[in-house]
Amino acid sequence: MAGPAAAVLLSLAASLALPITAASGAPADGAPVRFGGETVRVVPFAAGLEHPWGMVFLPDGRLLVTERPGRLRLVSREGRLSAPLDGVPRVFERGQGGLLDVALDPDFAANRRLYLSFAEPGDGGAATAVARARLDLDRLRLDDLEVIFRQEPPYSGGNHFGSRLVFARDGTLFVTLGDRYNLMEQAQDPATTIGKLVRINPDGSIPADNPFRGTAGARPEIYSLGHRNVQGAVLEPATGALWTVEHGARGGDEVNRPQAGRNYGWPVISFGRHYSGAKIGEGTARAGMEPPLFYWDPSIAPSGAAFYSADLMPAFKGQLFVGALAGQALVLVKVEDGRVTGEERLDLGARVRDVRQGPDGALWLATDAEDGRILRVVPAR
Repeated sequence: MAGPAAAVLLSLAASLALPITAASGAPADGAPVRFGGETVRVVPFAAGLEHPWGMVFLPDGRLLVTERPGRLRLVSREGRLSAPLDGVPRVFERGQGGLLDVALDPDFAANRRLYLSFAEPGDGGAATAVARARLDLDRLRLDDLEVIFRQEPPYSGGNHFGSRLVFARDGTLFVTLGDRYNLMEQAQDPATTIGKLVRINPDGSIPADNPFRGTAGARPEIYSLGHRNVQGAVLEPATGALWTVEHGARGGDEVNRPQAGRNYGWPVISFGRHYSGAKIGEGTARAGMEPPLFYWDPSIAPSGAAFYSADLMPAFKGQLFVGALAGQALVLVKVEDGRVTGEERLDLGARVRDVRQGPDGALWLATDAEDGRILRVVPAR
């Protein structure tokens, strides 16, 4: 980490009393590097994926990976890619739009059901949608596909779709939704689902305890509002609390722990600035709006998030790992008693779109490129 951008970041860290460190240089495949109190290697697992976006492990250890142009692939335990699965919904492939996240039903072993988020084409442009289907691994296809949620309103632009899918411990489904870039003011409007975090039941119905259910003029699926473009979301293993990572504009990327009914400020407050350099809204604080737990300036463009809970790399336990697109790194966000105390970066020289903890205890990364790869972070011992 060097140059003016690093100087600004270190100055920011000093003002927040948050230590920032970086592993020097992008490690060659398999070269040992010290990171987060562990000596690790970054090793390739699979290649040949076109802009992989989301991934999830099946109970047998195989991996399902979405490709943004609209394909879903099964990756074997040896890293071989299947042919694209049949039955995937048609997607709006433009800009950041396409096939996005994938999640398994909490009762997947019994019902074989999975969930996909995607940019859905339609009248007025496109909108983030969520579909569920049954996975037939023998025939490599999805059956009984049904759309259970659609963001409103649709828009013609190709940016800021969100979108991550996370099942809460109570079985409800969180869906993160972007502000569609040119509709940012609607992130404050509870009559739309632009720039919101929503919470639905697995069939798309509305949980009885959602904070805006029964509120006149508000969409009942809304859980929290005032979000720009959340592309990372994960439950904290120790508490079950949802944590999110969110793109700012020019700076101001955020780590949040969303609470029911709270307003996270976009575009009224932010620690960043518009791409033009203009001030965003009123500044960095306003009564009734939640500040982030942590923010980045300059921006790293965060995408994907995973808490580490395995025994393979003990120093990582309880820490949050975030992918960086612009930052081209894996970022360790240091968490202590629900607070962020600093960060450390492993420079990879590649855009990291998703981060997952694997059943083997490794950290698994998807790199966003025309020839995207799946990488594993493993101990160097």
